[in-house]
Amino acid sequence: MALRLDDIDYFLAVAQHGQVRRAAAALALSQLALTKGLQRLEKELGFPLFERGARGMTLTPVAEQFRQRTQTLRASLGDAIKEAADLHLGAMGTLRVGVSPLYADRLFVPAFLQLHHQRPAARLRLMINLNDTLLAALRLGDLDLSINAIPRTLPDDLQALPLMKDDLCMVVREGHPLLSRRRVRLQDLADAQWMLPGPDVAARRGVEARLTEAGLPPPRVAVEVSNTAAPLSRLLAHSDLVALMSEANLAGPIGQGFAPLPFAEARFMRAIGVVLRRNHVLPPLALRFLEILRESAE
Repeated sequence: MALRLDDIDYFLAVAQHGQVRRAAAALALSQLALTKGLQRLEKELGFPLFERGARGMTLTPVAEQFRQRTQTLRASLGDAIKEAADLHLGAMGTLRVGVSPLYADRLFVPAFLQLHHQRPAARLRLMINLNDTLLAALRLGDLDLSINAIPRTLPDDLQALPLMKDDLCMVVREGHPLLSRRRVRLQDLADAQWMLPGPDVAARRGVEARLTEAGLPPPRVAVEVSNTAAPLSRLLAHSDLVALMSEANLAGPIGQGFAPLPFAEARFMRAIGVVLRRNHVLPPLALRFLEILRESAE
């Protein structure tokens, strides 16, 4: 007996829909092709599968038992095919991801653990760096995608998919002299000393632009760091420096003992997400990783 897999699928579709026409439409197949498939299957099995009536097609008692067993076996076969394909893609693929240090643990790690479970043979090439470095590597084709704060203005060859919001805040330690004032304004930072990343980092440029718009001098940077203040929170806790910290960090253990400055200009609205090259077709492994990221965010 030489049963064809597509004929089994035709049989299961007609059993589900009760009509050749509806089953053919669901399979994007002609009614003639589907009917011939049923005829081939009945010939190989040696018994009729359906009783044809005015209201459609109903399974014969023998065919009902055959459907139950076949449906289970077909589902198992489908799972086996998918598993083999996933293993092949994992074995053949290398995922190249860039991620901002702030979102490595929160976004990247859970998503990659899920991908690693699904594609155990997959390889990873990870770059942890600041936004500007990540976007430059992405544009050069060194990365498949990047997870970071989405710039307000993206180059034309890049596109972004937002995943979450995480504003950047100007922060000081609790008990800072600024917080004792009845009203704190941006102008009160004219003489403040700052802990900020380097001048090429977007967050630093954002602070400089905000001060300039208010007619204030550039920030007096006493400590220049490679990222925001989170890794040096102890230094910030024992000084009167002003720094930047993400809202997510403020809400977590790192943010204990710190407070955001209470005025509108002290907050930078930010969307965090995935940045991709526009019109670039992602390899299957990167595409699945992106799907996991989006499912997690939803």
